[in-house]
This record gives sequence, C-alpha cells and structure tokens, in this order.
Amino acid sequence: MARLRRKAHESVARVWLASLARALLALVFFGLPLQAVAAGRLGDHLPQVRPAELFAGADRFGAQQGDPPIAPVYGGDRLLGYAYLNTDLTTATGYSGKPIHLVVGIDTDGVVRGIKLVEHKEPIVLIGIPERRIVEALNKLIGTPAAPIASGTGHAPQPDIVSGATVTVLVMADSVVRSAVRLIRSGRIGGGAGAAQAAATPPVAKAIEPGPGEIRDWESLLGDGSVRRLHLTIGEVNDAFERSGNAEAAANPEPGAPDETFIELYAAPVSVPTIGRSLLGDEAYERLRERLKPGEQALVVAGDGVYSFKGSGYVRGGIFDRIELTQDGRSVRFRDRDHTRLGDLAADGAPALREIALFVVPGDFALDPAEPWELRLLVQRSVGARDKAFLPFELGYALPEAYLRREQRAATAADAAPPLAGPANADPLDQPLWQRIWWAKTWEIGITAAALLLLTAMFFFQDQFVRRPALYRWARRGFLAWTLVWLGWYANAQLSVVNVLTFASALLTGFDWAYFLSAPLIFILWAGVAAALIFWGRGVFCGWLCPFGALQELLATAAQKLRVPQISVPWGLHERLWPVKYIVFLGLFGVSLHSIALAEQLAEVEPFKTAIVLKFQREWPFVLYAVGLLAAGLFIERFFCRYLCPLGAALAIPGKMRTFEWLKRWQECGSPCQRCARECPVQSIHPEGHINPNECIYCMHCQELYRAEDRCPHNVQQRLKRDKQVAMSAVPLPGGGKGPPKTVITRNGKPAKAPPKVPAPEAAPPAP
Repeated sequence: MARLRRKAHESVARVWLASLARALLALVFFGLPLQAVAAGRLGDHLPQVRPAELFAGADRFGAQQGDPPIAPVYGGDRLLGYAYLNTDLTTATGYSGKPIHLVVGIDTDGVVRGIKLVEHKEPIVLIGIPERRIVEALNKLIGTPAAPIASGTGHAPQPDIVSGATVTVLVMADSVVRSAVRLIRSGRIGGGAGAAQAAATPPVAKAIEPGPGEIRDWESLLGDGSVRRLHLTIGEVNDAFERSGNAEAAANPEPGAPDETFIELYAAPVSVPTIGRSLLGDEAYERLRERLKPGEQALVVAGDGVYSFKGSGYVRGGIFDRIELTQDGRSVRFRDRDHTRLGDLAADGAPALREIALFVVPGDFALDPAEPWELRLLVQRSVGARDKAFLPFELGYALPEAYLRREQRAATAADAAPPLAGPANADPLDQPLWQRIWWAKTWEIGITAAALLLLTAMFFFQDQFVRRPALYRWARRGFLAWTLVWLGWYANAQLSVVNVLTFASALLTGFDWAYFLSAPLIFILWAGVAAALIFWGRGVFCGWLCPFGALQELLATAAQKLRVPQISVPWGLHERLWPVKYIVFLGLFGVSLHSIALAEQLAEVEPFKTAIVLKFQREWPFVLYAVGLLAAGLFIERFFCRYLCPLGAALAIPGKMRTFEWLKRWQECGSPCQRCARECPVQSIHPEGHINPNECIYCMHCQELYRAEDRCPHNVQQRLKRDKQVAMSAVPLPGGGKGPPKTVITRNGKPAKAPPKVPAPEAAPPAP
C-alpha cells in the first residue's frame, strides 16, 4: 500500500510540474512585458466626493476638461480650483497590486487643498489599520504648494509614517506629489510666466574662487554666514507641534523649561578651501581634499542640546533619518558610509559641541556649493505606542559672495528647456519609488541577505552540522529568535498567502514588478524561498523563516521545559486533518478570482497580521483568535502550521519541484523503529518510515537523531556490535594462542590495527 501511495504521489507531482512549467513559460513570454493598468477615470469616482471635502466653501463641480480630465470646483460663481484623479496622471500601485485611487483638489496657484481616498484594495487597511489613520497621515500634504516642486525650488513634505503600512502611505503620498507636478508642468494649472521671465534673464555662471584660502576664527565664520546656525528652544518645538494640528503629538510635549535649548545646529561646506581649512585644520583638510572624488562635496554638521541630529537610526539602519540635504527640489539623506565623526572644530573660539560630523555628499546628488541649499532637521515625536510624527525645521545656506566669482555667459538651448527636464539635471520624482525605498533600507537588506547566506550554508553542510547536537540546538533556537524579533516584529517581513493571491491576480490582470519591489525584504525572502523550493522544498520557509512559525516553536519549547502536557494526535486523525489547510488555500484562491479584496479579508485566517505586523495591538476578536492558536500550540506543537496555514499549503504545491533528497533514512526506519516518527515536532514522518515533504518543516531533528549513536536504535545496535568485536579481539585463546583477529572495527566504521599484545612477565628465578 505504501508503494502504491508513493506512486500516486509521484504521478500527481508530474502533473503539477507540467502545469507549473506551462505557467512559467506563459509568464516569461507573456506576463513580464505587461504593465499594471490604472483602471477607472475621474468620472467614475467623482460622484463619491463632495466638493466641500476638497475645498472649503465649495458647492459644485463643473464639466470635466481635457485629457487626462480635470473638473473645476466652484464656490458659488467663484472658481476655487480643480479636482483630478491621481491614477489618471501617474501610477499608484499599492502593496495589494491594485491602484490606489485618490481624488485631489488643487487650487489655481498649484497648492494641494484636499485629498479624498475613493478606492483601494490594500489588505492592511481593509482589515487591520483603520483607514482614518492612513488618511490622517496623508493629510500632511494638504497646503503643499506643488509649483516650487515642479520648478525645482521646493521639496515634497514628509508624511507621517504609520507603522505596518509604510509602503501604502509612501505610495499614496508619492502619487499625489507626482500627479500635481505633472499637471503643473503641462501648463494646465499654475502658469508659466515665471519660467518665461527666468528664460529672458541672461544666465550668470557662479564658481568658487580658487586658491588655498585663509584661516579664520569661529566668530568671523559665524558672522558672515560661512557657518550657518539654527537654534530651537523646547518651547518653540512644543508650539510648532501644537500648530501642526496633530493632537496626539501635541499631547506629548518635550519635557523641560520653554527657554531651554532643544538643539543648536551648525552647518558649513568644508569643501570650500577657506571654510574647510578653518574648521578642520590644514592637515585634515588636505586629507579630505585627496579623498573627495570629482563632483563630491563635503559638509560639517554639528549640534548641541537635548535633541540629537544623528539619533540612533543610523546605527540600526545605516541611514541618518533626522537630517536631509535639499537643493533645487532634490533631496538626499546621508548614510553611515558617508559619515566621519569629529572630536572638535579647529577654528579658534569654536565651542565644545556634543556632536560633530563630517558628511561627504554623494556625487550622484551633484550638490552645487555655489547655489543655495538647505539642511532639513526632522524632529521626531512618538505618537502612541508604535507611530511617530515628524516636523521639519530648515537651516538655509547660501555661500557668502566673498567666496564666489560671477561671469555672464551666452544662453544655450539647455537654458530654454523646462526645469528638471534633461538627464543631466534629472528630476528626483522620476526615480521610481521602489528604488528610493531600497536605498533607504540598505542596512536591513544587508542583514537579511547575510542571514539567508548563513541559513544556506547550514543546509548545504547539514550532515556536519547535526553531528554536533548542542551546536545544532542553540543555532536553531538563535535563528528562530532572530526570525521572530528582527525579521518579524522589527522589519515586518512576514510572508503571507496574500502575497500569493496578489501575484496570481497580477498575472491575470496586468503584471508590474514595481509593487512587488516596493517591499524589499518581502521581495528578497520570496526570491530565497523560490530558490529553496528547488533544493529542499517548503520547509526552509515554514521551519526557519516564518516569524509566526518561530513564535509557535519557541513557545512550544518553553512549554515543554515547563512540563506542559503534550498531546500526540492519533495518526489516523492527523492524516485526515492535513488536507484542511489545502482546502482553505484553494477556497481563498477561488474567491480571489472573483474578488481579490474579499479574498484578502478572508485571509485573516492567518494570524500573521495580528501577531507579527501589528504586534497584537488590534481589536480584541483578532487578538483572541491569534492567542487561541498560540495556546493550542502549547499542547500540539505548531498546531496552526499543521492544519490551518494556507501559505504552507500554497508552498507545498510548487515544493514538488525539489530536485534533491537531503534527508537520510536507515532501512530500519519505520520497521520496526518509530523513534523519529514519535519525535517529529509536526508528525510529518509516516509510520512506515518515509518523510512527507509536503508537511516537513525541515527542522533537521530527524537528521540529528540519524547521527546520534546513543539514541538512534540502528546506531546503538551498530555500536554494540563494534564494542563486542573489540571485546572479543582482546580475549586470549586457550593454550596461549594469539587469537585470530588482527584488526578491529573502530566506532567510525573503519578498520584499524589491533593494539599490540603486552607480553606476559617472565617467571622469577628459583631461590638459591
């Protein structure tokens, strides 16, 4: 019967492999070139919006104009501005793989006056984070003048980030800014008089005066603006948060006296010879000059007070998230590789400051020190248990005229081009959002890649790994703890069946890599899991990289240490409960073909969002469900993984592709020995001894038993035979014979020479 069952499984596997091959061919030849289509036009969504939601005092919409369409908004007979749909002008594909539709109100001067979320399919918002919180974060853009951003003289504001919905908020804010900028640049809103006037003005070239420069003291540098200063008191910061309209942030004021210094921030370009030699000293300045590549500039940023401009984010994530350099509407944040810590400033009279940093501006940002630039200080304030609000304070810098020389030059064709239109002066809004997210998460990406390489090495050298039981147990528990705490609770990189459903839906409705790339860690994990399916099957993810699975196993380990009674499910019942998770997955997949939004809501059968992404901070029914599953896992290890997990079922299907068989078995396994089957944490070993790869989590416990000479019955018998042979070879034969065995079998199974016999002592001579 077992042989017939295995043949049936192999037949099913061949069918799945053939289907998968056809799907991959279709993906390669037909799926990849497609782009996501932003369904719907302004007329389809405008009836959902009241004019007053976009403009105060508005009472009606006018007839739609042009293509893409915009609708005038009136208050009585007065034109207040226009309404448009963001997806008519730019892409806004969210984590669900579907467009996020926003109706935006923009006045005749190009200022965003209102935003209305009219349609989306984001699962984190549908069930989990209230839509109100997403809209509140997005409302930070209201009042933003888009004309300066379009002309390159302004920058987009930073929206408040909602923990667990970072990608959703960033995509929505990015689409509002991009669409407004494109509408203004098209000339339909705003007007181009300023650009025409600028084009009529003869261009002036500005350059830094050459020469070694002079050494100046601190007071003179500060006096003529060579060093710029931003001073904020605690009272000023608290007042700014009160005026921001964020009641939660205002209710959590900075402690201290109102006139106490919150931060005193200084900035100066030390790639300018006089400033650099004065602040760094001759020797340090020469080293910096040799270090700088063509096109690179360097700044000194120093600060004192209760607020750190560095923070601790750069230690964890490699990026300084409290300061931002902007010029001509472009912005860049410094990374740890751009940073050098300085102990003090060399200028005479310079104060002792708590933090002094030297930053090298990346060459691709192309900072022009002869033109004005700004250093934005982002003041963070906790809002609730998980979220933060930001307020920007700007330190503007313009290089003093004493360092510049000016000359007229003839106008060129490039001067008549629209601002930020050429590749040499590329618009930062033209950089895809996913690229900006990847750059911002370089540190997290590096940690995840290193962990995947370590796990790969453990799997490739698993035979040597499991021969050291203590190392194996501690390494496994340590990796599971990293998966839960860092990958799950910190990075929110919990894979979900929702990813499978949205990927399948994207193949059917229009494929675009952009929304899969918008979550770097999720993308990297899926790439690693896809490769692991070929080598080891689904167990790599389920047993090692699933944060909720790690939480279940760590809790089960603690329960066993505390002697919580463990329930062994009878094999007949256990085998009949296996298919439940496949039924759940197929049901979700079928529903997704009809409505992806409904399928994502039903996917709450997974407690991942509650326990990992939202860290149990959710409505009580969801928390009760997740806690109930974890409680069941204290008595039946990995209860949810065994019987309910639709993602495990989804991975088991392509897991049939695995090419190699790494799990070793003895001939006696299953008949008569049942030890591995009894000790398997998820009961994936059949009574006849073979391992079901669809249920195996690849914990390697059976392989550790396979090599254990004191616990595996096969190994124990072999060791007893060897010991018996060694004992027999040491027994002297009657009559003083040497005994037939010349060699013995050592414990590693290799022959070795028998130890030399010790000659018997000679008889003592007779007494005289």
